This record gives sequence, structure tokens and C-alpha cells, in this order.
Amino acid sequence: MSNEELDENSVKEPEVKTHKNKAMASTVVGSKGQIVIPKVIREMFDINPGDRVVVLADTKKGIAIVKEGLLINLATKTFK
Repeated sequence: MSNEELDENSVKEPEVKTHKNKAMASTVVGSKGQIVIPKVIREMFDINPGDRVVVLADTKKGIAIVKEGLLINLATKTFK
């Protein structure tokens, strides 16, 4: 697959599996390292264009994407 095809595929909405308050989707990493967060998941977490997210990584546990405001609220409560 060429980079052009990869970039084209990375902007398409990925297939999402949902069950109650859970969702799972796969997505393509584009040539610039960008991914599409599926609409269903963006809506679940009220993530909108321009919102900031935090990417957490642990080589043994994986990667998590958290809306910045949620993490700041949690940190504020933790350090009170």
C-alpha cells in the first residue's frame, strides 16, 4: 500500500463495535502518525474538534487516549 493510499484510508471512519457503554475500533495510522478517533467514541467522550487529549503509554499495558479535561479533574481531586 502506498503512502497516498494509506493517507486516503486513514481519514475514512473505521468500523466500530459497541456494547452498552463500551466501544472497540481499529484505525489506520497515517504517514504523519495521525489516527481517526471514530465518531461513536468521540461522542461517548464529548471529544470535539480543537479539544486537547493526552496520550498515555506503557510498553507493557498499551496506549490510552484521555480527554485533557478529564485527566486534569482527576489529578486535581487526587492531589487535594
